[in-house]
Amino acid sequence: MAAHIAQTPGTEHTALLGLGVYRPERVVTNEEVAGPINSSDEWIQTRSGIKTRRFASASETIQSMSVAAADGAIAAAGIPVESVGCVIVATSTHLMQTPAIAPAIATELGMVGVPAFDISAGCAGFCHAVALASDLVRGGTATNVLVIGVEKLTDTIDPTDRSTAFLFADGAGAVIVGASDTTGIGPVEWGSDGSQHQAIKQTKDWMTYLDEVAEHGSEATRPYLAMEGTAVFRWAAHSLEKVCRGAIERAGLTTDDLDAMIPHQANGRIIEIMARVLNLPEHCALANDIAESGNTSAASVPLAMEALLRKGESSPGDTALLIAFGAGLSYAAQVVTLPPWK
Repeated sequence: MAAHIAQTPGTEHTALLGLGVYRPERVVTNEEVAGPINSSDEWIQTRSGIKTRRFASASETIQSMSVAAADGAIAAAGIPVESVGCVIVATSTHLMQTPAIAPAIATELGMVGVPAFDISAGCAGFCHAVALASDLVRGGTATNVLVIGVEKLTDTIDPTDRSTAFLFADGAGAVIVGASDTTGIGPVEWGSDGSQHQAIKQTKDWMTYLDEVAEHGSEATRPYLAMEGTAVFRWAAHSLEKVCRGAIERAGLTTDDLDAMIPHQANGRIIEIMARVLNLPEHCALANDIAESGNTSAASVPLAMEALLRKGESSPGDTALLIAFGAGLSYAAQVVTLPPWK
């Protein structure tokens, strides 16, 4: 007779309990990035909607930005550090293959012995991590989970690349996912389209680069982040409506129930198209943080969430659709109740 294996009881409902962010100090204008790509402020704004972005200094690291954002999320949630039972870091720009950055972040925050790991799902990473965290809490694996989306994309872009240099930027956002009396995180609608994996990618692997160094010395070009902007734009414009509607329907809601939509801040034109095809109600706030923050990949959704709350365009308790997409091409969306923030 098989032994009886006990189960850890979980909870029926989860929610975002608190939000914190970190924005690097240095504000970079379009004029500053336009020169190396032979462009202009007008061209950049027309093409992307970006006016400024934040670039991290050498002292503003993936770890330090994450810790700052996490401190804010923990304070906003009003929970003790000791109650956090897991740390998930969504990032594509921690440049060490091993170890993951999450354990070091957890230790600096004073979290002793907690599981901590990184996930890589490109710009969709934060929404992926929120889905994982919600399931961990619902399943009883952790009481509270710290989710961080963080990027230092300026370490990965070629400042002379006309397709990426004006788009990408740095920053971090964090939330606490925990138990709730009511549903605050809806079911996730997620997936990937590997047929489009080449649309956002690293230009070469590091072994190829080392072979080139051995052959050509300093003339070898290091790997950079590259993007086929037109391919991504077309895919997003034609594919994301179904993802958004799937998340809304799985939450048992309609677009009329939404108080806010917080898309990944990839491109101002994509954001406008998504809002138009969904026919959002007039009262629904639309996050447009890309104008001030640029595209911060896995950090963009929590940063845009904070901007909506800080500007008074949304309030804690509002119902919001989160939708993100990026390298892979990976995507994820869920309806959430907006949290308190610091």
